[in-house]
Amino acid sequence: MSLDLDLLKRLCEVPGIPGREERVRALIKKEVKGLFDTTTTDAMGSLICTRKPTKKKTGSRKPKRVLIAAHMDEIGFYVRHIDESGHLWVNPAGGFDPRNLFSRRVMVCTSKGDFLGAMNPGGRPVHIATPEDRKKVPAINEFFIDLGMPAKEVSKKVRIGDFVVMHEPFIEQPEAVVSKALDNRIACYMAIEAIRKIEKARGVLGTHECEIVVAFTTQEEVGLRGAQVAANQVQADIGIGLDVTLCCDTPGIPSDQRVTRRGDGTAVLVQDGSMISQHELVDDFCATARKYKIPYQRAILPLGGQDGAAIQKSGRGARCVALTCGTRYIHTVTESAHKGDLEASVDLLAAWLANCS
Repeated sequence: MSLDLDLLKRLCEVPGIPGREERVRALIKKEVKGLFDTTTTDAMGSLICTRKPTKKKTGSRKPKRVLIAAHMDEIGFYVRHIDESGHLWVNPAGGFDPRNLFSRRVMVCTSKGDFLGAMNPGGRPVHIATPEDRKKVPAINEFFIDLGMPAKEVSKKVRIGDFVVMHEPFIEQPEAVVSKALDNRIACYMAIEAIRKIEKARGVLGTHECEIVVAFTTQEEVGLRGAQVAANQVQADIGIGLDVTLCCDTPGIPSDQRVTRRGDGTAVLVQDGSMISQHELVDDFCATARKYKIPYQRAILPLGGQDGAAIQKSGRGARCVALTCGTRYIHTVTESAHKGDLEASVDLLAAWLANCS
């Protein structure tokens, strides 16, 4: 495999929650230098990168404009209260299952620097907990952060509104990668690597007739907000939402609920909770995958959504499809994706863009 996993590692480990994506944006802006004709940042903080056609279109019709959306934000928290003991209490930005928050290492990002802390719920530890205590799953507002410093120091360094991310390293396994924030730094990675593949390729993949606009969007995890603004601005003919999707081929989950299966390739999303993909585009992506012998699977996600839905409903509307990478344990610090599925996602995006006319 030819995956640049160092880039994916750096994307996953840089902190950026909804509304505070600036560090992710800075990293991506540096990585895409030279790949696009123009790069701008819109009012919502999304990075809009435009690549003009590199092959003259036959006939009199103007080139199609394709908008690819990949959101930069990860789920996280904002500090909402600092108590007299120096403990931080937080408000979520994105969807969490509280069962996954016990005993977590976190990073609190402030104007005075980044500080590491421990997140735990209030209440008795296991040695003195009652049987009733052990059965309870605390609500998110019962979790606090301990920075391990005096309360006076905490009050000097941390403000209400500072943001918090999980602090876990990116790890590589023989066939997979595991990290926090694969949702959705995988999509940012897919977009960058697909454009790099087109740029470096020769022959049929070396040129493209369409105008390619990649929007690295903000605030997807709280309602597709950045994509909505970007889509209204770009007014694309075709929209492609890039994201992760569920891969529930793990113990305890019925096979009919798995959505995707690890190792079967990239997932062309037919439907999710936010969008029904345009069926001609689904067929076109699948045909492209077969033509270039790229492993793929068709998928339906009963709930959840992605930025393609915002493009579909923007302005005059656009024909849209979603291209996704199946990922286990989404919205945890152990999100896990198969390397082959990730590579197939990059390859199919690049192949389709090169053949779009």
